[in-house]
Amino acid sequence: MSLDIVILAAGQGTRMRSSLPKVLHPIAGKPMLAHVIDAARALQPNSIQVVIGHGAKQVTQQLAADDVTFVMQTEQLGTGHAVAQAIPNLNADTLLVLYGDVPLIHPSTLSRLLQGVTENTMGLLTVNLSDPAGYGRIVRDNQQQVTAIVEHKDATPEQLTICEGNTGILAASRQHMVQWLGRLSNHNAQAEYYLTDIIAMAVADGVAIHTETATEPMEVQGANDRQQLASLERFYQFQQANVLMAQGVTLLDPARLDIRGTVKVGRDITIDINVILEGNVEIEDNVSIGANCVIKNSILRSGAIIKANCHIEGSEVGPEADCGPFARLRPGTKLEKNAHVGNFVELKNTHLGVAAKVGHLTYLGDSEIGARTNIGAGTITCNYDGANKHRTVMGEDVFIGSNSSIVAPITLGDAATTGAGSTITQDVPAHTLAIGRSKQRNIANWARPQKKS
Repeated sequence: MSLDIVILAAGQGTRMRSSLPKVLHPIAGKPMLAHVIDAARALQPNSIQVVIGHGAKQVTQQLAADDVTFVMQTEQLGTGHAVAQAIPNLNADTLLVLYGDVPLIHPSTLSRLLQGVTENTMGLLTVNLSDPAGYGRIVRDNQQQVTAIVEHKDATPEQLTICEGNTGILAASRQHMVQWLGRLSNHNAQAEYYLTDIIAMAVADGVAIHTETATEPMEVQGANDRQQLASLERFYQFQQANVLMAQGVTLLDPARLDIRGTVKVGRDITIDINVILEGNVEIEDNVSIGANCVIKNSILRSGAIIKANCHIEGSEVGPEADCGPFARLRPGTKLEKNAHVGNFVELKNTHLGVAAKVGHLTYLGDSEIGARTNIGAGTITCNYDGANKHRTVMGEDVFIGSNSSIVAPITLGDAATTGAGSTITQDVPAHTLAIGRSKQRNIANWARPQKKS
């Protein structure tokens, strides 16, 4: 059975009170619509059609992809009208309708729904709610067969007591969908063409309604305002935290972890509170991550220790290496085994060798640091001349005195040493002490400058 998927994403989202289109508001750092597109991709359809309207330019700029076709809905006349805009692009046997503001829908749920769709059976995803306010109600007959969906605003007092709600997600043959969409009317409270009206048409045409019920209501929850968006975010993060704990990760407080990407983990990992994991993160066995750390697109090798308040991006922390507290590793940085980066140290595009140490208050940019080299406090590599970046190379067992300025491009040989407070502008041979200081003068009876009144 071939499949086309239509995702409705044309709404303005006025209750968000934002200039950003509703479907671009993020869950776990990714637009809601991107989550839905990912779920659609997992079903391997013939095509993914995204119906856009408000903020169309922003949506297409952010989410353009080879396997996504954008369809413009110039007037927002209801969900039925929106689906109709995509019909000319569809050729598959079956059509599945999803929503760009329902980001947590799971491919396995959609697969179950599609299994019940045939030429004479359509699929409808429902949800049981203790408070279904705002949802269209699923109306069934005495044999529990679906006969219609009634929108909340059009429901009678008796129908409002029904707790089975319509998620809006449905699937049917393309042939039937074309016929039903052409027969829709806008004679209702909102003067819109409701996609849900096709249910009654299907019943009238003798097409059976196969229903699947979402096992978790949050999976089919839409986000119409900031409160609902926040609820979806917390639920998503709760799910991600449970996955990590099932894989052998200790979370000191599962409610205070944010995952905004994909995380691959080993065993016996400990993560303290308020940690953010972004992009693609790999954490091997026996890693410890302290509080308030941000780890983005990075690898933490076995036994690495990340102390509190570190920011690590595009970097690799080697086995048994440690960082922080308050260390920053910028893209292109790699720490080898047992390397040490202390507090208020920033590394950018730097390779720190085995057991090398950068204790505190230091900046190393575009640098190659050899094994067991020790960098004193207050050291900086002057890697930028105002136009171009230059590289600093230090051999093994180098010792850099405190408050040294190493002006690149420059090479320091094995076991070279710089005196504290030096500005080093020339290569230093191996086993050599380099001192670059101006002569000190003491000026007696010198008057300090005074503040002007």
